[in-house]
Amino acid sequence: MAEQANADQLSNLHLDEVTGERVSKSELKKRQKQRQADEKKREKAAAAPSKTEKQQSAEEEESNLTPNQYYAIRCKKIQKLRQSKSPNPYPHKFQVTTDLRDFLREYSSLKTGEHLKDVEVRIGGRIYTKRSSGTKLRFYDIRAEGVKVQVMCQLQEAAGDIPFEQQHEHLRRGDIVGIVGYPGRTAPRNRPEGELSIFAREVILLTPCLHQIPSEHYGFKDQEQRYRQRYLDLIMNDSSRNVFITRSKMISYIRRFFDEKDFVEVETPMMNSIAGGATAKPFITHHNELDMNLFMRVAPELYLKMLIVGGLERVYELGRQFRNEGIDLTHNPEFTTCEFYMAYADVYDIMDITEDLVSGLVKHVTGGYQTTFHTQAGEVYNVNWEKPWKRIEMLPALEKACGEKFPPGEELHTEATNGFLKRLLKKVNVDCSPPQTNARMLDKLVGEFIEEDCINPTFITGHPQMMSPLAKYHRDCPGLCERFEAFVCKKEIVNAYTELNDPFDQRLRFEEQARQKDQGDDEAQLVDENFCTSLEFGLPPTGGWGMGIDRLVMFLTDHSSIKEVLTFPFMKEEVNQGKERKTAAEVVGIKPEPEEGIRKSTISKICKALGCAHRLYSAQIDQIRPKANG
Repeated sequence: MAEQANADQLSNLHLDEVTGERVSKSELKKRQKQRQADEKKREKAAAAPSKTEKQQSAEEEESNLTPNQYYAIRCKKIQKLRQSKSPNPYPHKFQVTTDLRDFLREYSSLKTGEHLKDVEVRIGGRIYTKRSSGTKLRFYDIRAEGVKVQVMCQLQEAAGDIPFEQQHEHLRRGDIVGIVGYPGRTAPRNRPEGELSIFAREVILLTPCLHQIPSEHYGFKDQEQRYRQRYLDLIMNDSSRNVFITRSKMISYIRRFFDEKDFVEVETPMMNSIAGGATAKPFITHHNELDMNLFMRVAPELYLKMLIVGGLERVYELGRQFRNEGIDLTHNPEFTTCEFYMAYADVYDIMDITEDLVSGLVKHVTGGYQTTFHTQAGEVYNVNWEKPWKRIEMLPALEKACGEKFPPGEELHTEATNGFLKRLLKKVNVDCSPPQTNARMLDKLVGEFIEEDCINPTFITGHPQMMSPLAKYHRDCPGLCERFEAFVCKKEIVNAYTELNDPFDQRLRFEEQARQKDQGDDEAQLVDENFCTSLEFGLPPTGGWGMGIDRLVMFLTDHSSIKEVLTFPFMKEEVNQGKERKTAAEVVGIKPEPEEGIRKSTISKICKALGCAHRLYSAQIDQIRPKANG
């Protein structure tokens, strides 16, 4: 019976020709259907185009390039546009009708999803970021005038002569573009409030950027490169831009302050035959036609006082000075000062004006009188600029700090006092490099024991005459003069005095300076005969004042380095500057056109510099030599 059952079971099985197995009829049908389905899938897959990896956008591919590679590729692409003019990468004009700052203020109240399609907006700005969503949508972050706006570009909104894709394919981060569109606020799905944007109808390339600009994530932080490439620093760092805007506001306030007091702004020479007006070492230049050396000015003081002699009784000048001295955190070879001179005023009037000017300036720029300043060493100074300011008498303060009685004022210029000061410096452990003149040693003591306590604005008064060759003698204290220096955060910002208007005394002061120069003091002044002569015509009682603009900007913008507040500070020359990188013209093979009218002497110099053969040199000269009777 069992054998019969097995035989019946085998007779009901069917052969699966693919696997060689014997299976039930239903299992065989199931397998056949599955195989047919798999075959159809394979046929469908074979008929479909082969799948490829997602292609990267041009921007994504370029992000992997080195700066030099990017620069070369970009130059070649822009050169093609220059040749085809489709589009012209350097158009002559784009009409800007909207200030981006005004745009943000005026349309900030737009609601999510609200559009003002009837309002045309035309702005110019620089691309900071570029984003794509498919082929029909582009987003840009555009910056202009220190603010940023999102620009949304949609295929259905595109207008103009150039198709949508062509409008955007050449644009890169850093490019300057013109935007024509309308204001609106986006309606994103993932957040309740949209972003105020310009919905662009047309985007026009105005000026391409040939270089990769730093990413917003990493920024542009290298300090030395920021100073050397200030243009890139301003592109990338709003904080740098704000410093120079603050500086401009400060200078405008100073001008307005003096203009409202009936001062006349003047300009005086930058080059002089004598470096006068301040105790400083000058730069020397040469006048070829006159074959004489000239000095770049260290201060405009003497010229301004000569104008007072001439009857311009209130004058001021904002300008550059040049001093051939050290470079450090607070000193640059060229710097900006403001000086004013006021007839019938004295040092005490000038103190009041200083308090009014500087306190008002701080209030105007910062909105209050309290500021904070961080030093390079990490010290934090909280400064109160509100008047009245503290006043310190120099000699009594030094006597208290050093525990020594100083010689009388009328003896401070003597050899005996020189010996006293040398002994005192040794006692209090203060160094003074040669030449150890009385003025220099006193200045070192003041810097060590008085200036160090001047955090809030402080007037230091009662200077010895031999430290101040242009200041008038003190009316009550023989040997001293009527002068003050204003210090903030241990640094001088103002120097002022009752001006010396006695021509007899002035010549003696200049001769004392000449004696100090003979002792080796390169910063001492020479006798200015023209100025001495002007005093003989009569300088009215006058108060004079000078303030360093750069240092005050440092304090109000909280920067410990003067290079941060100068647009282009002096930098040492780079060793291999320009030797490795080709210019854009060189990259694309553009050769310079020969200039007409090159003089024979110019070609001679060029050929000698290049080591040209005499034969080539002669041939070039013959080519440009005028023909006879022609």
